[in-house]
Amino acid sequence: MERFEISRAADVDAAIRAGALSQTAQQGARVRFLAGGTTLIDLMKLDVEQPEQVIDIGRLPLDQVTQRDDGGVDIGAMVRNADLAHHDHILAQYAVLSEALLSGASAQLRNMATTGGNLLQRTRCVYFRDPAMACNKREPGSGCGAIDGFNRNLAILGTSDTCIASNPSDMNVALAALEATVHVQGTRGKRAIAFEDFFLLPGNTPERETVLEPGDLITHVSLPAPVSGARSTYLKLRDRASYEFALASTAVVIALDGGKIAHVRLALGGVGAKPWRAVQAEAMLQGQTPDGGLFQRAAEAALADARPQSENGFKVELAKRCIVQALKDATQAA
Repeated sequence: MERFEISRAADVDAAIRAGALSQTAQQGARVRFLAGGTTLIDLMKLDVEQPEQVIDIGRLPLDQVTQRDDGGVDIGAMVRNADLAHHDHILAQYAVLSEALLSGASAQLRNMATTGGNLLQRTRCVYFRDPAMACNKREPGSGCGAIDGFNRNLAILGTSDTCIASNPSDMNVALAALEATVHVQGTRGKRAIAFEDFFLLPGNTPERETVLEPGDLITHVSLPAPVSGARSTYLKLRDRASYEFALASTAVVIALDGGKIAHVRLALGGVGAKPWRAVQAEAMLQGQTPDGGLFQRAAEAALADARPQSENGFKVELAKRCIVQALKDATQAA
């Protein structure tokens, strides 16, 4: 770990001013915010992140879950994953989010990890996390060792010739299906960013993972009011039952009316370069009578653009089966 200075932000404005000292929009900025520290500290120990200044935002008043008058909810960036997963309103109205959070990491990490930190969680690609290896995400232009190397756990959707890293977060998959909005405050003031627009595909600039700019601070995430009669679920497939990242996962939010699908949102994890909304599958499901054949066709549509690598071709079929089972679980519950 390199030497760095650490200071505590007195308020949101002070944090933004300090964060804006960074002169690069690249993720490895020289000024970084410290929330729970469950990812940042690890990456600093590995010399993947080498900030000169670390701004502790742990005491900022961003740790509340607030129900809005319109029926939606605002989740502060500093809300701990454990608190959010066990919050009565989240359990009752946004079960998919609670299930996703509880399927991730360990109880100890969930006690520390925050909503904002989880949102920005970085890939577990072994080439990204080893400075001795070629990684365009960590060092633009150095190459991608994963393409011809160990890629079993990496993405098959949204990849490019420069990067095939997968987004590791379970929470992000649920937020995609719930059509969340990310609220940011920075030097340009306050901005509300649709979840679908928040993450960037790698393209030719894999080092740029989100639309955040230097100094931007996530203040909260908002969820719309629950769809009337909707049920939701999160299904995660992984190598072992606990403390493991998804090989494939599916978040489903679905509502039936008169025996037909009146509303459906479907998001995938473990297979995408970003949290992946399966919009083609949603379109195929909308207005139809749910059954196994329909679910299989929707799963085929969701993976139609998959680009598997040498070791992760199995993810195509695994993700399809995950989608079918999650849809069955959600509709049977309904």
